[in-house]
Amino acid sequence: MPTKRLRLLSLALFAVTPLSLPIAVHAASPAPAGSSCQLGTREHPLKHIVYLQFDNVHLRRDNPNVPSDLEQIPNLLHFLEGQGTLLTNHHTPLISHTSVDITTSLTGVYGDKFGVSIGNSYGIFQPNGVASFQSSFAYWTDVVSDGLPEMVDQQGKTHPAPWVPFTRAGCDVGGFSIANIEFENVTGDINNVFGPNSPQAAEAKANAAKAVADFEGIIVHCAQNSPLCAKNGAPDLLNDEPGGYTGFSALYGNANVQPQISPSGPVLDLDGTVIADSHGNPGFPGFDPLPAQSLGYVAQMLEAGVQVVYFYIADAHDNQSQSISGVSTSLETTFGPGEQGYVNQLAAYNEAFEKFFARLAKDGITPQNTLFVVTADENDHFVGGQPSPAGCDGVHTACTYAAKGEVDADLSLVYATEFADTTPFRVHSDDAPTFYINGNPAQTAAVTRQLETEAAQMQGFDPPQGVTNSVTQALAGISEQKLLHMVTFDPNRTPNFILFGNPDYFLTASGHTTPLCTPMTNAASCFHEESGFAWNHGDFQNQITHTWLGIVGPGVRQQGRFGEVFTDHTDIRPTILEVANLQDDYAHDGRVITEALDHDALPWALHDNHGVLERLGAAYKEINAPRGLLGRRTLTGISTRALSGDDATYAALDARLQAITQRRDEIASQMIAILESAEFHGVPVDEQKAQRLIDEAEDLLEDSAR
Repeated sequence: MPTKRLRLLSLALFAVTPLSLPIAVHAASPAPAGSSCQLGTREHPLKHIVYLQFDNVHLRRDNPNVPSDLEQIPNLLHFLEGQGTLLTNHHTPLISHTSVDITTSLTGVYGDKFGVSIGNSYGIFQPNGVASFQSSFAYWTDVVSDGLPEMVDQQGKTHPAPWVPFTRAGCDVGGFSIANIEFENVTGDINNVFGPNSPQAAEAKANAAKAVADFEGIIVHCAQNSPLCAKNGAPDLLNDEPGGYTGFSALYGNANVQPQISPSGPVLDLDGTVIADSHGNPGFPGFDPLPAQSLGYVAQMLEAGVQVVYFYIADAHDNQSQSISGVSTSLETTFGPGEQGYVNQLAAYNEAFEKFFARLAKDGITPQNTLFVVTADENDHFVGGQPSPAGCDGVHTACTYAAKGEVDADLSLVYATEFADTTPFRVHSDDAPTFYINGNPAQTAAVTRQLETEAAQMQGFDPPQGVTNSVTQALAGISEQKLLHMVTFDPNRTPNFILFGNPDYFLTASGHTTPLCTPMTNAASCFHEESGFAWNHGDFQNQITHTWLGIVGPGVRQQGRFGEVFTDHTDIRPTILEVANLQDDYAHDGRVITEALDHDALPWALHDNHGVLERLGAAYKEINAPRGLLGRRTLTGISTRALSGDDATYAALDARLQAITQRRDEIASQMIAILESAEFHGVPVDEQKAQRLIDEAEDLLEDSAR
């Protein structure tokens, strides 16, 4: 079935169906001799980096009786807990969605600094005042309808690419189904890199399905003079990269990667089956890959000498629509916790990781020489009633659900029905829809204020719960979006406001305001349970934004589950670079997670001051992270009260919010400058200044609570 990523974007992607006959595993190409790749330090040398970002694989239990996703993948869970640090107090940015979460992890900065901060698609106000929508999944250097790069930084340029420090260090970087570092489509992405009159563009027009398998979702960004790119390579153009980026090549898509990493034939999954699409075309299977496919492809990359791999694996709670490892799933499209199909799929995930780790160990790729980083982009909220039978655990007794499925509503009809308000607007469909009001009126305009105050009063009917409840749980105008790092270089990408909804609801806007519906419990209700999808994300609730991060490898502490420090996706990038002994050409929003690293793996500037630096880092996250204490307080408190109140209340609270944001920015910018200087430039820490900033952050938090 299509994943949420596919459903929201309506991309022409294809389901996964392996070729029917298993084929013997091809011998891997030998790694290039004398590789110039330089990673790690003398004390902690590093040969490889393996980065995996799941889609909605949970450490928590969604049903207290049913083991969590990771508990049902013990081969991965025990690896992370037993050989490294599993950070259990880890968080996403806002809005918590696949594209934003992955690109935040890749860059180490929030969406305001790389141009995409809304979700899997975002609106752009056009000259006529009406928003059109752009996919958040696009190749790194694509330009979109506002004439700016998709990944636009705060100077209007393409944000520095995440593979650059590695390729400059002589390392090849592979990607499989990860966001935006490889082709996401076979139209704009191909035209951007190869040109609209290229043979690749001609193939896409003649046979789109084959072009997807040939060019989407797979890439190797090569170091200069890399043997892998000696054939099949094309220029890797990054015209805005600081310091320039010339003489580098990339292998775009399976059509160019496979001959280099598996010259004897198609790349196989971990079970020896050709990785192919549903049409039988060898190559990229689609953006909902199974573990055996993703793990098999990146294992082949590593064996062929690619030193750094980034990849993605789809969630296990949506039916994969096929037999996995000989286990037949049901005809359901989505599963609840403990349902048999869900348990079967997680068993296949567990088997895949057993094979993956065994294969890498045989290749000499181990935690002694390889950094493994594993996380989940966000967590989903399950929309459903109570399981049956009572006490079912999914392992011994399968669960079933009489009520299961997100609650869909058309906001255009809800506004017309509940408030007789037919104002035209468009939204990014979500349980946290972003509003783009036709004409792009000001924040204080009557039409904006009316829609905001009505949103605060909106009532919905929740069939799985059998109750009427509030649709809206928080509201964010532009001032709060600035505090949450959601306002980009282009003001036309900024929504007028955001409705953070009850996580049971998935909200759209058709533009149709008739016929009116009855908002409560009958067939004409505005709110309908959708049986095809039962897992919502994209909202602000802790259940959705609280996830996990596992790190294993040289210089990483072996301390198992560790929940004592707040981290989020921006911290992943600087931590990887610290272990790799590399640095970016820009400042991060995240900090190095020193609590997860051995003392002797840290630079000297952190040795004598690690105590004050960790306190500084903790205070910094509380005021700067969207899900830190300041962000939580302002969103659900000041911002929501401002937008739901009368105009006088709005004016007073919005002015207060702007003052808090200005004060936060002043403190946070000084904090991160100290952290980055110590982490990457060896600058000694001024302890008095650091303590003063910690005190100022605490004062700000106290003031925000009043």
